[in-house]
Amino acid sequence: MSSDARPPLILGSSSPYRRELLSRLRIPFETASPDIDESPLAGERPDATALRLSRLKAEAIAARHPGALVIGSDQVCTLDNVQIGKPGTHEKALAQLQLMRGRTVTFHSALCLLDTRTGASHLADVQTHATFRDLSDAELDAYLRAETPYDCAGSAKVEGLGIALLSCVESDDPTALIGLPLIALTGMLRRVGYTFFGA
Repeated sequence: MSSDARPPLILGSSSPYRRELLSRLRIPFETASPDIDESPLAGERPDATALRLSRLKAEAIAARHPGALVIGSDQVCTLDNVQIGKPGTHEKALAQLQLMRGRTVTFHSALCLLDTRTGASHLADVQTHATFRDLSDAELDAYLRAETPYDCAGSAKVEGLGIALLSCVESDDPTALIGLPLIALTGMLRRVGYTFFGA
């Protein structure tokens, strides 16, 4: 498939972090907000929540964009297999960081590529294990006031100052922790014939 024949690519997300990540690939895309209920279901495993929501986001956008490739993505942060959501407030963020300090947290970064031309969905759950430093309450409070990561699951912007909260990160994809696993995504796009280098 030549670059001129590539189908439209739609990122089903209002996240500025995912938009910035996708722009790194230097390919044309549009964004659209999926506007779905992101609440986990009762008894649902964290990986299942992330995968289900990534598919729902893609499906919510697909109906409005026939002929396009639609990307849905969702991230669930877990400690001891319990989901940790976006804090929303300073107090909740501080409580999250206090709970996670000195411990290893798992991030499930799920991805769905929905090909509206065929109806086929490609799914992946890319896991990242992040170990938090054992920092004082004063340091955690100062970090939160500096970066205000209240819209981030796990209360840390690892693409910024939040990386200083971590002592170790283990993942097959360095972009997964920020919110959009580009290695998995480029593999999915290649499988549906999407080209990157003009070949």
